[in-house]
Order: sequence, then structure tokens, then C-alpha cells
Amino acid sequence: MNTWFWRCVVMGSWLALLLWCSYWGPRSAAVALLGAMLVAGGAGLQLGTQMLMMRAVLRSRGVPLPPAMVALRAWLSEWRWAWRLFGWQIPFGEHAEPDGAPEDREGRQEQGRVGVVLVHGYFCNRGVWAVWLRGLKARGIPCMAMTLEPAHGSPVDAMVDDLDRCVKEIVQRTHRAPLLVAHSMGGLVVRAWLKRLDSDQRARYAAHVVTVATPHGGAWLARFAQRLPAVDMREGSDWLQRLGQPPQDVSFSCWCSSSDNIVFPPDLAVLPNAQCHQVDDAAHMQLLFDPRVWQHCLQLQAQLQGRPQARYQAAEAGASAAGAGARACGS
Repeated sequence: MNTWFWRCVVMGSWLALLLWCSYWGPRSAAVALLGAMLVAGGAGLQLGTQMLMMRAVLRSRGVPLPPAMVALRAWLSEWRWAWRLFGWQIPFGEHAEPDGAPEDREGRQEQGRVGVVLVHGYFCNRGVWAVWLRGLKARGIPCMAMTLEPAHGSPVDAMVDDLDRCVKEIVQRTHRAPLLVAHSMGGLVVRAWLKRLDSDQRARYAAHVVTVATPHGGAWLARFAQRLPAVDMREGSDWLQRLGQPPQDVSFSCWCSSSDNIVFPPDLAVLPNAQCHQVDDAAHMQLLFDPRVWQHCLQLQAQLQGRPQARYQAAEAGASAAGAGARACGS
């Protein structure tokens, strides 16, 4: 659904610009230019308004503000990423970058590598991960991304099945529990998915979770939302209360930013007992492509790769024994 929404927005904007310039161009170059600037700068105005609201909320809650020049650079960078992501990759590049898994010389998929599962956020699709997918595949790291549906009108829990299928597929290919990297709302989908699993399943399917700008404590802006799943992301929402804290047997790393224009204050993006990584100079989408986040995830994957597979193998053996028992009972 998000794919078609953004296609309509982009194509509608270009059509409006063409009609405006065709009408006003011969009559008034100044009016034609003004309309073109409004169309081109609409995203920047929206992002700038969010930045101003973010700074007002931080000030009202006594949270230190990032310097004005830092926030200005974050706004300009977020504007650039908005053009790239919402103007091209999400509406037209959802499947441009396929998933990847290393193969041996005979074309068979290699097993034993810790894969990476990428989970997008609100109003996005798997196209947002194109840069990550290319980078991971270039390093021989198995990786997969899914598009979460239904995107609108249903609670966050409704998207869990898409994530579950993706994780199970990469585990079937690699025989290792993957690293999950989730942006924004995607981190809440991961937590809802983990809540459905028992301890053995979590050992098989989740080696570590990295959340990037995820509203674990809700989002101030979600108070203006009128539909699901955004309503679930209000601060102190009933859904967040029911979700509770994540299980202690899955470790989390949480990245947040003082310049995040969507999830603010930054403490709302942090879980208790998680590894916290806070920066001051990255906005919401920009943080997803921050080199510090990328390097952190590469280092985590390497660390997980070096760990013994005992926990996964024990969980796999338990699942196999349970499956054999179920077949025996049904025979």
C-alpha cells in the first residue's frame, strides 16, 4: 500500500508542477517559479516544521537541545534523504535490490553464516534498505528485507506474520539465528513478534536486535494520528502497555538522536537494559544511513559469527524432538 501511495504522491506532484508551469509560464515567470519552488520545497517545509516542534518539546521537557547549526545540517540532510527515499526508492524501487545469500562454486547456498534481517518503519517498504542490501551482499553476508503489510488501518501486531516468514526463511538458508536491524516502527514489530515466541524459538530466530529511531516509549507526534498503526505509537498507548518489556533472553542495541524529527525526546527510543547509542547530529531517516550505525551492525554480525552455535543448535534439537513427538502422537 505504501508503494502505491508514494507513487501517487510523486506522480501527482510532477503532474501538478507541469500543469502549473504550463499555465503560468507564458503569463508570469515569477508565479510559475514560485509554484515550482513550493512543490520542490514542500518536503523541506514539512521536515523543518517537525524540527521546530521537536526543539520546542525538548525545551519544554528540560532535555538538552542540539546546537542550532547541528540541527540545521540534520534538516538539510533529512531533506536530501527524503527526496531519494520517498521520491524514488520507496515508490519505484521496492524490489530493485533483491535479497542475497552467499553461494559456493557449484551455486549452492552456503550455510553457517549469520544473516541480517532488515525491518522497515512506518510509511516505508523494503526499498528503503537498498543501500544496506547492496553493502551486505558485497561482504558475503546473507540478508533479507520484507515489506510489512497491512500498512494502514490495522494494529502493529498485524505485520508480525511478514516478519516471521522472512526470519524463518533466512534461518532455513543459513542454519543460524540472524541479527535483526529495525528502523522506527519496525522495532515495535520485532518486539511484538518476539512476544509471540517461546524461549527456544527466540534462541533459533533472534541472535540480537538493533533498533534505529524506534519509538519504544511512543512518539510525541503520534498524538495527532487518527488511524492504526500510528495510534499504537502514541506515548503511553494501551498497545504499548500491553506489549510490555522485551524478553531478557534477547539482547538489544538502541540507536537514538537528539535531532530526530519524528521520535523525540530521544529517551523514547531507548529500552531499559539495552545498549544505548545516542548521537546529536542525525534526523530520523538520516540515522538509518549513518556510518556509525552501519559499522556497529557489521561489528555485531562479526561478533555473532564468532560465537559458538550451541544455543541455536540446542533450540533446533529441542524443536526437532518436539516435532518428532507430535508426529508420533498423531500416528
